[in-house]
Amino acid sequence: MAPTLASGPPTHPRTPGTATAPPPGRTPRTAGAGTARDWAEIQERMLVPLYEAVYARLEIGTGTRLLGVGCGSGLALLMAAARGADVTGVEPDERRLALARERLLPGPRTRPARPRPAPARLVRGGPEAVGGTGRGAAPFNTVTVFGPAGADVLGAAAALAEPGSPVILAGWGPPERCATTRVLRTAAPSATVSPTAGRDGLEELARRAGLRPDGSGRVACPFAYPDMDSAVRGLVSTGLPDAPDGPADPDVVAKDLTEALHPFRRPDGSVRMDNVFRYLIART
Repeated sequence: MAPTLASGPPTHPRTPGTATAPPPGRTPRTAGAGTARDWAEIQERMLVPLYEAVYARLEIGTGTRLLGVGCGSGLALLMAAARGADVTGVEPDERRLALARERLLPGPRTRPARPRPAPARLVRGGPEAVGGTGRGAAPFNTVTVFGPAGADVLGAAAALAEPGSPVILAGWGPPERCATTRVLRTAAPSATVSPTAGRDGLEELARRAGLRPDGSGRVACPFAYPDMDSAVRGLVSTGLPDAPDGPADPDVVAKDLTEALHPFRRPDGSVRMDNVFRYLIART
């Protein structure tokens, strides 16, 4: 199926009632509470157009039993739950998971005015940890993997879904259409910017996990920030500026990112980079 292009808005408002896939990147090895909060409040919302396009195409809603692998601080799960889906998320970073709990789990005195989907299930770890959520033997019928994952993780997640269920993978689009990847490569040449590099990277990963590719799409996801400080903090929160052997010096990273972002700074001080992300629908 030929990829389609959906355009996102130039900026994305903060989701009401939230604290606020990175670009698909990796969780910082030494991510502190501040970095996790920057991810939730600054960066995660940049992928709202991607989440919306996927959910619209799959008609996510009542009857959807969704497993979000690497759910981060829970914005994608929150959006699926708002459509009526029953959501479960797994995330290895405890700080991000704590923010997801703030967003998705009702407080002890919360009394919704109308019926709502079952409370989200949030578990630290990977798909193998889902057995402890108490959901019984009921399988999922949709799996989302908006961040990076190996074939073994994808296979473990797919094993929890009904036969024929969609498994969504996502990654950067063509390099010439992703300003942010150019910035990151300039600021951190040794960093791994795209774990699924190449035109067919997502398809190859899906096949290694025993999945069958069944369509794809492209979505415009501009990264727009009110000022340079927010842009630097948002990009640092993705973990992408880190080198493969460990986190880079934060002062050096901030300086290098500021210089690399200079061409994208606007007269009013805001920063904007245009990007295209690609998603793949694979089937179990």
